[in-house]
Amino acid sequence: MIKRGVMLVVALVMGLPGAAWADDPFEARVYATREGLIGEVTANGHRIASEDLFAALPSRLGLAGRNQGNRTVRVCTATRCVFIPVWDVGPWNTKDDYWNANRQMWKDLPRGKPAAQAAYADGYNRGRDEFGRTVSNPAGIDLADRAFRDGLGLRDNAWVRVAFLWTTPGPRGSVATDGSPLLVRDKPSRTGAVVGFAAGAAQLPISCQIRGEQITGEAGATDLWDRVAPGKYVSHAFVATPAGFTAPPCTPAP
Repeated sequence: MIKRGVMLVVALVMGLPGAAWADDPFEARVYATREGLIGEVTANGHRIASEDLFAALPSRLGLAGRNQGNRTVRVCTATRCVFIPVWDVGPWNTKDDYWNANRQMWKDLPRGKPAAQAAYADGYNRGRDEFGRTVSNPAGIDLADRAFRDGLGLRDNAWVRVAFLWTTPGPRGSVATDGSPLLVRDKPSRTGAVVGFAAGAAQLPISCQIRGEQITGEAGATDLWDRVAPGKYVSHAFVATPAGFTAPPCTPAP
């Protein structure tokens, strides 16, 4: 019997079709709140606008550079997902890298449980954040307005699934658009239902590619579509990849 870790290495080296490792970043169920703060400046120097697509996490260890996507999260409800870079620090804490196994602070908490959630639900740290403030909600991620409103269709704070995409190996591509979000669809065609957004500069994991509708975009003209999560595809015409990039073909076909 081949152990899973060995199988992943083999898939990476040989380019086996349907390799699953790009779909397996660390993921946690956390409470999402809307960032707002229009006109303010994020921790990486971006001035917040109402049409922004980004996230905030409560540690600078999750922070991407300004206008960069080297730290990108996939945030999903039951029906929609957004792929957005992390451009701010918050909510509540600033040293709570709860996605890491060896945390900066709150080392006795389980991986994937934000300190604010533990404080709010369990009275952890006397119900306070690292600054001594009483925690009034269990938020573990903030979402910029457009990601919250249009990307996920939220009207109020909600529990979501967050995947920390930099925590897994595999092929990557950066969204290359004119500033508008890249639509994520449920099949490799513009006839597919829109099931979310990918922000400009977001780095997407590409587990495999499949041929579909021919599209012309900022990255060229192609009929290739990238599978960026189970049942979720984006046109490779809007995804920039390094020279020599390859990804296995998707199999079985959707």
